[in-house]
Amino acid sequence: MEIIVFFSLLLSVCTVSANLAEADKSSKQQPCPQDTQAVLRQLTASVAVQKEQITVLQKETQATHVAFSAAVVLPGSGPYIGPFNTETTLIFKHVITNIGNAYNPSTGIFTAPVRGAYHFELHMFGHGGVAVGAYLYKNGGLVVIAYEHQTADGELSGSNGASLLLEVGDQVFVRLLDGRRIYDNDNHHTTFSGHMIFTM
Repeated sequence: MEIIVFFSLLLSVCTVSANLAEADKSSKQQPCPQDTQAVLRQLTASVAVQKEQITVLQKETQATHVAFSAAVVLPGSGPYIGPFNTETTLIFKHVITNIGNAYNPSTGIFTAPVRGAYHFELHMFGHGGVAVGAYLYKNGGLVVIAYEHQTADGELSGSNGASLLLEVGDQVFVRLLDGRRIYDNDNHHTTFSGHMIFTM
C-alpha cells in the first residue's frame, strides 16, 4: 500500500515538474531539479514514518487478540485432583482455545501480554462428600474464591469470576485449596477461562 502511495506521489511530482518545464519553456526559464529532489526526500521520509506507524498498529492489533479456555484433565486421564496438604496451583492441561498464547498449559499460568482489562472465570466440579474450593490469584494476591461444600455424597460445583486490570507480565492462576478435591473427565467439568476486554 505504501508503494502505491509513493508512486502516486512520485507521478504527481513528475507531472508538476513536466507542467513547470512546459511553463518554463514558454518563459525561457530552466526547471529546478533541486526542488524535485527535495520533494522526493520529503516523500521518502514520510513513507518511512508511515511504515513505522503501520508496524506499531499491527503489533497492537495482534496483542489485543487474547482469549483462552482450558480444562484440568486431558482426555483419558483423571478423574480426581486432590486433596493436598497445602494450596496447589492447578494446571489446566486440556487447552480448548488459546488465542494469543498467553496461557501456559505447562504451568497453568496466564501472563498478560499487554496492559488492559481482562475477565477470568473458574468453574470447579466435584462429588463424593469432599468440598470443592479454588482461589483465583493475580500475581501473589487472592482475587476470588469458587467454593461449595455439602455434607452428603453427591455432585457439587463452585464458580466465580472477576474482571482485572493487568499490566504487562502480570500473572493470573488458580490454586486448589488445601484439603479440597476436584473432579474432571472427558466432559471437562472443571475449567479456567479468560479473555481481554480492551487495552488501556
